[in-house]
Amino acid sequence: MLPQILAINLWNPEHVSGWLLIVVLSLILGMVHGITPDEHTWPITFSYAIGSYSTKKGLKAGLIFSAAFTLQRAIASELAYLGLSRLYTLSGINNFVYVGVGLLMGIAGLFIVKRSSILHFDLPFIKAHKSSNARSDNQSWLQDPRPWMPAVHGFIAGWGFGAFALILYTVLAPATHSAAFGWVPGALFGIGTMVVQMLAGALFGYIAVRRGLSQDSIRKVALKTAGNTLTWGGLAFVLGGLFGIIFPAAANFGLSTGFHIHNLSHLGIAFGLVIFCVVVVGFTTLVIETRSELKKLKPDFQSTVTKNSS
Repeated sequence: MLPQILAINLWNPEHVSGWLLIVVLSLILGMVHGITPDEHTWPITFSYAIGSYSTKKGLKAGLIFSAAFTLQRAIASELAYLGLSRLYTLSGINNFVYVGVGLLMGIAGLFIVKRSSILHFDLPFIKAHKSSNARSDNQSWLQDPRPWMPAVHGFIAGWGFGAFALILYTVLAPATHSAAFGWVPGALFGIGTMVVQMLAGALFGYIAVRRGLSQDSIRKVALKTAGNTLTWGGLAFVLGGLFGIIFPAAANFGLSTGFHIHNLSHLGIAFGLVIFCVVVVGFTTLVIETRSELKKLKPDFQSTVTKNSS
């Protein structure tokens, strides 16, 4: 059995037999899924972990999200064993999931910043609209995300279909040869993803608090970063989903990288959503808002930066 495990083909596993192989392959694929840039996990884990502004709470956010994701994968795996896997492979199902997830992200983002209009919500590279209702330093315009939010996101995002899901539903679930255990590969896949997402959540939470800021400033930066990422990321998801529904052929276009690693083999809309949400909006907001708070706390911050750069 050891030679079989060492010879596992993660790219295209075939003829999987034996519980040990099913267990190991399900867990490893889940961990790879959590590590690689996946549009159904990274943006949401990043948003809620950063928004928790705590290493411990960030880990908890990753746990809640991935636990709901694990439940969904277990259910879907069982349904696949029962012969319903074709439901997941219907043309364009991912695009409808994008729209649903995007709407939820947008609602959650606006909840965090207590905004009733997305038009008043500023991107990190667009100056905020000034009005008589402008933000005040008492942070009354911010509120912490609720624990159930990442759970709802995790369960719904899990219905997205990709290469990992294809292996799970068409290879591993049938290999159990038992309706009583058809859910096991999905659960193990989710647990593998959970391990990585918990660590990622803790890391993002740690990043939020290790910025040399006061507790109030940490909270403000963290929640604004989470709000920006969820709101504008949600809009990107909705637009990406609608584009895929209207122009399915164009939406399937992707550049081949030559890597035989799922989520990295082709760069298309999915990869673009991850980069836009986490890097363009998320980390950009984090950096800009941190610098803004540091300037308020340390009047000589700008002069120090200027001196160091010269």
